[in-house]
This record gives sequence, structure tokens and C-alpha cells, in this order.
Amino acid sequence: MNPIALKEFLDGKVAQYNQPGFIADDPVSIPHRFTKKQDIEIAGFFAATLAWGQRKTIIRKCRELMDLMDNDPFNFIVNHTDHDLKPFLNFKHRTFNATDTLYFIEFFRSFYRSHQSLEDAFAVSGNEKTIENGVIRFHDTFFSLPDFPMRTKKHVATPARGSTCKRLVMYLRWMVRQDENGVDFGIWKNISPSQLICPCDLHVDRVARKLKLIKRKQTDWQTALELTDQLRTFDANDPVKYDFALFGLGIEGWMNA
Repeated sequence: MNPIALKEFLDGKVAQYNQPGFIADDPVSIPHRFTKKQDIEIAGFFAATLAWGQRKTIIRKCRELMDLMDNDPFNFIVNHTDHDLKPFLNFKHRTFNATDTLYFIEFFRSFYRSHQSLEDAFAVSGNEKTIENGVIRFHDTFFSLPDFPMRTKKHVATPARGSTCKRLVMYLRWMVRQDENGVDFGIWKNISPSQLICPCDLHVDRVARKLKLIKRKQTDWQTALELTDQLRTFDANDPVKYDFALFGLGIEGWMNA
């Protein structure tokens, strides 16, 4: 497929999948339950972190977690007592367990004592091509509290370790991208959509390779950068909108058609 035809094909798929109907069956539905900025940030971060496995299970476990926070996550984070944390001792999703949950809660409480928005932890200058340094900085900030549990590090990735950081960059897409379709929130204004990196999950990786958008053999952070550079040739200002197309094609089984 020549580049012009490929762009037209992918643009059509973006239009097909970047629609409100996409929300209900996706983890992004969890932050869509809220309107307050901090609630969206917190619910979105948990949803992105737990986005591992079957989507129905992810959504069910995220709802369970929000229920434990009285469906008022920011208020719970900043005002909870030790007694309020006891129900979380039974929370588990795959390898994400109570230890991880309680550390996440403690980090958020500490962070929001001195910041109005989690965007501050990901901040990059407008001169930087991508949010790479912001993701590294966030990871370092997240694990800056004393006595953080080492086991929790496997749930918060960093480009410094070569990870694709697929859940973190998906979260950033949710927070930064804004259009009239209402899937992504666009509540963070200091990071440009042009700086985002495409989440390179299994579906996206397979479809992108089939379309020859990825040449790198392994799948790591450099692969995510390579893919995003290719997507910039289609739309330099908003390359990550094509995540909708690549993911949607993977979900609908286009690879096997």
C-alpha cells in the first residue's frame, strides 16, 4: 500500500473507531464516570495501570476499586483514614495486589498535597520532540517516597529500562488529546498532542508490522518511537490518533482477514 493510500485507509479507521461508542467497552470508560479533573486523573491512572487482560475483567476490577473509594477518588485520596484503607487489603487484579494499591494511594495523597494536577509530574518543555523525559521523570517522582515497595516497580514502566510504557503513554493520550469525538479528555494543556507516543500493545504492534510501519525486530521503547515517527508522516500534530485505527484493526481481526 503506498503512503497516500495507507494514510487514507488509516484516516478512515480513525473516524470509525474514535467515536463515543468506543468508550463503554474500553478501560477509558472508568475516568469517563467523573467530571472533576483530579477524579479523571486518578481514575484514569488506575484504569490504565490495570489495563491488562480481558477488557470486561479490567473494567469490572476498576469499578470495584472506584467503589472502594466511594466513587469519589480525589476526595478519598486526600481525606482517607487508615481505617478506610482496610477494604483494599483484599483487592487484586492479576499481579497487582493490595501492596501496590496502597502505595498508589499514598503516592497520590503525597503528590496532591503540593500539586493541583498530575500533569505536573509529566511536564516537558515545548522544545522536546516527545514526552520521553516526562515519562522518565514521572517514574522517578512516583518512586520518590521513602520505603516504596520494590514489587510495585513492575507496574509503572520507564523508557530508561527500555519498556514500551504502553499503559503510561495510553494514559497520556487520554489526558492530552482533545477532539470533538469525546473519547480522549484533553484536560492537560501543557503537553502537546504532537509530543505523545503511540501505545505499542500487542494489537497495535501486530497491525503496524503488517502495514510495514515498524521494522525493528523487538518491541521496546525504540519501537514505539519508530512507530510514532512513521505516524507523524500522516499527521505531525496528532500522530497518536492512529492508535484508534491500529488497535481497532487488531480487535476486529483484520490481521486474519
